[in-house]
Amino acid sequence: MVKTRNLFISHSWSSGDNYERLCRLMDNDPYFSYNNYSVPRDDPIHNAPNQQLLRAAIKRQMTPCHVVVIIAGVYATYSKWIIEEINLAKRGFLYAKPILAVEPWASERTSTVVREAADRVVGWNTNSIVQGIRTLSP
Repeated sequence: MVKTRNLFISHSWSSGDNYERLCRLMDNDPYFSYNNYSVPRDDPIHNAPNQQLLRAAIKRQMTPCHVVVIIAGVYATYSKWIIEEINLAKRGFLYAKPILAVEPWASERTSTVVREAADRVVGWNTNSIVQGIRTLSP
């Protein structure tokens, strides 16, 4: 029986292509099952009237998650919200949520902020990503 993992996949809405590709990679493993608790581009969370409410909404999304997955592109270093998501994962819960950093395919540089916060860093392929998630959420 395949264990279903709950994932929060942090991503930049302006770089949605990598997010979609990452989800497809995980979908390609017939022996891997996950629930996606990410905040998609069209989610009403984006209309939160202030940053405190947006942070609270993101924390609610993260609450049931076993692993926080972050696409570790260079843009992540400059994203206020990805940094906030790292802080939530590390300090926002009774027990820290493990962070899996996924280096984008063919990326020459990755975010040092994400790399340093990650409990595990993997390459851009289905096997590495799935094994990383399984390792962090046995």
